Order: sequence, then C-alpha cells, then structure tokens
Amino acid sequence: MSAYGTGAFCPAVTDAGSNRHPWYRPQAADPASTGRLMIRNSLTGRKEPFVPMEGRRVKWYTCGPTVYDASHVGHARTYLSLDIMRRVMTDYFHYNVLYQVNTTDIDDKIILRARQNELVRRLEADAAVGYEELVAMSREALAAAVEKSDGARARIEADLAAAVEAKDSRQVGEQQGLLDAHRVKRGNLDGEAERIAAACALPAGDGADRGAARAELLSAARSVLADKLDAEKGHLVTDHAIFNAHSRRYEREFMDDMAALGIREPDVLTRVTEYVPQIVEFVQRIIDKGMAYESNGSVYLSLDEYQKRGHNYRKLSPAAPGATTSAAEMAEGEGALGSAGGTSEKRNPNDFALWKASKAGEPAWDSPFGPGRPGWHIECSVVAGDILGQNMDIHAGGEDLKFPHHDNELAQSEACFGCQQWVNYFTHTGHLHIEGLKMSKSLKNFITIRQALEHNTARQLRIMFLLQAWDQSMNFSDQTVDDAKSKEATFRNFFREVEALVREDYLSQEVGYRMGKLDHDLAETFQSTRESVHACLLDNFDTKGAMLAMLRMINEANAYLRLPGVMPSVLLLRSVATYLTQILKVFGVVTGSDDFGFASPSGGGDGGESSSDGAAGSAGYIDAMVTFRESVRNAALAAAKGGDASDAVRGILEACDGLRDGVLPRLGVRLEDRPGGTMWNLDDPETMMREIAEKAAREREVRVSKLEKQLAARTKELDKVRSSMVPPGDLFRTDEFKEWDEKGVPTVLASGEAVSGGQMKKRKKAIDKQAKAYGDLMERSGGDPQGLVDAAQKEVDEIKAKLDALSLDN
Repeated sequence: MSAYGTGAFCPAVTDAGSNRHPWYRPQAADPASTGRLMIRNSLTGRKEPFVPMEGRRVKWYTCGPTVYDASHVGHARTYLSLDIMRRVMTDYFHYNVLYQVNTTDIDDKIILRARQNELVRRLEADAAVGYEELVAMSREALAAAVEKSDGARARIEADLAAAVEAKDSRQVGEQQGLLDAHRVKRGNLDGEAERIAAACALPAGDGADRGAARAELLSAARSVLADKLDAEKGHLVTDHAIFNAHSRRYEREFMDDMAALGIREPDVLTRVTEYVPQIVEFVQRIIDKGMAYESNGSVYLSLDEYQKRGHNYRKLSPAAPGATTSAAEMAEGEGALGSAGGTSEKRNPNDFALWKASKAGEPAWDSPFGPGRPGWHIECSVVAGDILGQNMDIHAGGEDLKFPHHDNELAQSEACFGCQQWVNYFTHTGHLHIEGLKMSKSLKNFITIRQALEHNTARQLRIMFLLQAWDQSMNFSDQTVDDAKSKEATFRNFFREVEALVREDYLSQEVGYRMGKLDHDLAETFQSTRESVHACLLDNFDTKGAMLAMLRMINEANAYLRLPGVMPSVLLLRSVATYLTQILKVFGVVTGSDDFGFASPSGGGDGGESSSDGAAGSAGYIDAMVTFRESVRNAALAAAKGGDASDAVRGILEACDGLRDGVLPRLGVRLEDRPGGTMWNLDDPETMMREIAEKAAREREVRVSKLEKQLAARTKELDKVRSSMVPPGDLFRTDEFKEWDEKGVPTVLASGEAVSGGQMKKRKKAIDKQAKAYGDLMERSGGDPQGLVDAAQKEVDEIKAKLDALSLDN
C-alpha cells in the first residue's frame, strides 16, 4: 500500500502524547511555491505551512449544501468565508486554484422533506377532508409529536445521568448540548400547539369562511401533520420525479443566493445523482479489497479490516483508543432513514454505510448489491476523486461536518485509493450562533439568506464575516451587523474625502510633502499598513487583522486631514485609497473597476449603473435645477416686493436643504456642508435613500421618546390638578361614612361604628395636605381651576395627536 496519494511528502509529523494520527507534509518541488502562507489544518489541529502538491496549482474541494430547504445565514457563514479565502489565494497570492463544489441532491433529509411536502399537498387538495376531520387529524398528530418529544427528552436525560455517573466528560458535553437543543425544539412545538389550538377553535361557517378556516388550520398544523402523514403514507411516494423536483428547486435557490452574496461560482459543480454508476464501482472496489461487506442489501465499510490494513480512523476528531461512536454521532452519520436492521446488520456498530438498501418510499438505483442509493459520505469521495484525482490539496466545509462526514470520507477514500493521506489540508469554518445556539433548520432558529438581504446588503454581510476569524465560532446579532455597517461607512467616507481632493486641480498648487514630518509619518503608516495586511493574510487568512489594520490607516489619514491649515499630499492619499480598494477587491467587498471607492451599490452580484447615465439622468438633473431655481427666485421676488427679508432667507435655506436631502440623493449626488465649503460625491441613490430613511427613523424614535416622556409628565400633572380640585372638607364625604366634624373629618362609619382615634388623626393629616394643595391650585389658577384643567387636557391631547401622526408616518 502506498503511504500517500500522488506526489511527494516529508516524513510523518506526530505529536507525542496526543491522539492525533500521523500527518505527512507535502514536499515542495519549487521553493518559490512554499511562500509563508500558514493554514489551520484540521488534520493536525494547528497552523501548517501551505505547500501545494504541484507547484502553484491548488486542487480544492468544498462540500456543498444538502438541497432540501432554503439556505440560511449559517450557510452564508461557510460559503462567504470560503469565497474570501479562495479570492485571497487566487487574487492576492496568485495560486492557480481548481475549485469544485458538490451538491447533495439525494439524501435522507431530501427524501423526508419531498415526501412530506407531497403528502401535505395531496391533503390540501383533497376536498373530501373537511374542517372537522382536519381538526381531529391535527389534534392526533400534535399528541403524537408531544409524546415523541417527551420520549426524546427522557432518553437524553437518562443518557446525561449515565454520562455524569461514568464521569465521561465528552458524553456529558454532548448530552447537555442535545438537551439544550431539545428545549428549543420543545419551545417551538409548544408554540405550534398554541396556533393549532387557536385554529381548531375557529368558527368554520359555510363557503369561503369554511375554506379559510381549513387553510389556516393546515398552515398551523403543517409540521405535525407532515410527520403523521409520512409515518402512515410515506411508503406510497415512489416517483423519482418528486425527489428530483424538490432538490432542483432548492439547488437553484442556493445558487441564486450565492450569486446575490457575490460568491464566485465554482470551477466545477457536481451532483450525486449524476454519479451513481461511479459510486457503485467505487463501493465494489472497496469490497474487492476486503474492507467492505454486504448486509441485507446495504454495504458497510469494515472499520476493523480498515484499521488492520494500517489505516487510521477519526483523523479530524481524534478519540482515545477503543472509543466508540456515540449514538448521536451514529444517527448523524446514518441519517434519519437508517436501515431497518439498525446496528444488528453491522459487524461493528461503528461501521458506516457506503450503499443503503432502499425501503418503500425511497428512490432506488440498481446495483450488484440490490436496489438502493448512495450513503451520505460516499458521494464526496467519488465526485472529488473523479475531478481532482486521488489526492487533493484542500478539502473544506463547515465545522459540523468534521465527524462523522469528513472522517468517513477520508476512511473510504483511503481504503479505495490505497493511500494514507487523501487530503493534505482540511479547513473547517466555525459555527454561526444565534442566541447561544448554532443556527440550524432543526431548531427553527435560522434566518434565510434572502431574509438577511432584505435588511442588509451583500457587502455588509461580507464585511461582517471579514471581521471574524473564519475558523472560529461567531455570534450573529444586531451588534455584529451594525459593526459591519459602521466599518463600511468608515471606508465609504474616506473614499469620498479622497475623491473630492483628487477632483481639485492639485497641479496648480505646490506638490510633494508640504507638511514635512506629518507627511512622512503618514507615508510610514501607509507602508506599515501594507506590511501588516500582508502578514495577516499569510497568517491563516486573518482577514479580521487585515481589516483592522486598514481601518487604523484610515483613522490616521482622517486625523491628518483634520489638522488646522492642512495642505494634504493628494497623491499619497490617492495611493492609500487605491491600495485599500485593491485589498477590498481581493476580499470581494468592491466589485467595480474604479481606481478606488465602492463602485457597486451593494457588493453583491450586480455591478449596477449610475442613475446619471443617458438622457434620463440628464433630465433628472435639469428638473432638479429648474425646481431649485424657481424656489430661490420666488423667495427673492417676494422680498423684493416688500416682503419680509428673513422669510426670504429662510425660504432659500429650506430650498438648499431640500436640494441636498431630498432631490440630489435620488439622482446619486451626495452633498456635505463643511466649514470650508460644500463637498460633493457621486454615490448609489439606493444607499443614500436608505441612509436618509434610517436617519429619519432614528429622529422619529427620538421625537417619540421625547413626546412619550412629555405625555407621561403632563398626564401626571393633569391628574394632580384634578385631585387638587376637591375641596378639603369634601375629601372624605363618601358613602363609607355617615357623620363628620366641622372640618370634614369622618367620625362615624356608615355602619354606625365610631371611627377610631388613630384613623381620625390619619384622615385629618390628609385633609390638611389637601387644603394646602387646594389653596395652591386656587392661587395658581386665579380662582379658575377648571380653566387650568382644560388647558392641561388640551396639551395632553395635542401631544397624543403628535404621537398618532408619527405613528402614521412610520
């Protein structure tokens, strides 16, 4: 057996005292190809020098999505991060990368979701199932879901208790994570139960009302009904076209989402269903080598035989010798539609499926082992082996794929190809968390990419990920998004400053370094920034460090530009802006062809065009100028005819502000009034209008908050005035009492019982306090307290009207 795949390797690298398996560093044929690029390699758990197998050629495979549902921001985390790394390798370090992505278009999740959607569709179309019958079905389905959830919790808690007793820290952590996830799922189920209960209580009525009630119940109970229908009728869904249509829909959505994010298309895209014959051949080769066996129509890799041949297993998630795969890990590896025989048809419980015998309701392909379908892991080995060969430089994917998926890929590939190292560098992107838990479809705590792009631009999302370490977990929150928007604004504003300077005729003035040491310091900062960015990118694609270095450069440049009497070195600043733009282009943040600045409005897949192009743009500018001229002219004429000059000045200033804030932004022109004059720049109209809307929203929030405080204060004051209007002698003349003294202090209760001395004393103090308040009120109101109440009530009503108007404007 060859120790390696194709290519030359250095001696094995091992860590004494760890569970890590040997790793063989590729040997550089050309010293120039080594560079100093360091990549965190999941095979060793540390940063390693990157050495391609063939000069500067890089063979890179990335696990694509399982296309069963809409892509979410967790997927964007992986594919945007890998897109940035790929761009750095190709556009900055100039490696020749062959980049392959595979989409999993047949899988347990796809089968289940396609089957369930088809069965729910049939139920929706079945007019014979009325509202009352659907209520009964929904309640039955919900009860089954609750019972299943209770059982799952009991099993997790039992396993957790057993792990605690055994002092198995690995299992304790795993079970605690499962318990946390179960709490979220149960919360989702409880929410569904409330919606189902409400939909079951709707008055069905007749005709359209009855149809609406049925539709609402179907929507509320869809999830639990899908599970019930699949358990009862899933075996009846056998048409391959149903599964294909489902996966094709979400594959296209995924590719559209990637384009919207500005992610480059792969050089090669493959699908599992188009490789079934090659998969069968691949499995047969492993069987022929004695490292796989058939069982009940399925085929499993024999880990015992595999390891007897000198192979290492669990390279990416090393376990202590003799450790077994946990039930949760096994379930993840075998999928939701595991074989009927479970582990009983395996020689070793840790053996995993290369080929699965298909059951009723599952698509099947002919094979020497019987009708079945590919196991989950086998697909990547076959498609990558076909395109990239028997050894590759980089294999990438999300952190959650390390085990069992990627470890099993390595095992079956090295068994088939007869080598010890199928992949030289494994890279795994960190999880994306929301509210402390991994964003996941099963937890229903995800935000789709399309939803994220409704509120943020592709550029802002890309900047957000650039500010995070690609191989570490990160939190997705308003704070991380707002930070990205703030950094985007910093770059944008600096580019505007430099653009305004470059537009001026700097050649008509002195050139060179006119500010002496200050110019030299800025130039030194620029050179240091370039060195820092280069060092960061060599250090495991540290884009966060690179971005922060560039932002520090901008802060220094901004401080330089704010110096009193500044005589800026325009060419130096343009060089800074050009360099920053070049790096942002490498990162995919800038997509235009300008020397510097953000040419594309959003940083997504479309470049966009200026609104000033062509006759339509010219007409817009002409209309704006004509309208502005009329406003200024009318104000001036009114003053010339004897009007108030201050009104004319105010009207002209309002016209100027309207031109700046309302008219020119729609035409793609940004004006900024400064002490030294007005600076103008061309910008994206959509971006400016969004900024104006966001600013107006913030101002509205401030006004609403201020008015709400005023309302609370005025209402409190009004209540106080009304309570002070009661004459002190009448304060306790209520049905609670029947006799009072001359000051109005109650002496006898309505029941005839005498008021105690302590109570009389307490009420006398209240009357004295009321007398003071009453006297102050009469003095303040000039003897007309009702007029004061009316004025206060009018003020309260006016504040409420303002709040209502702001609410309508929102």
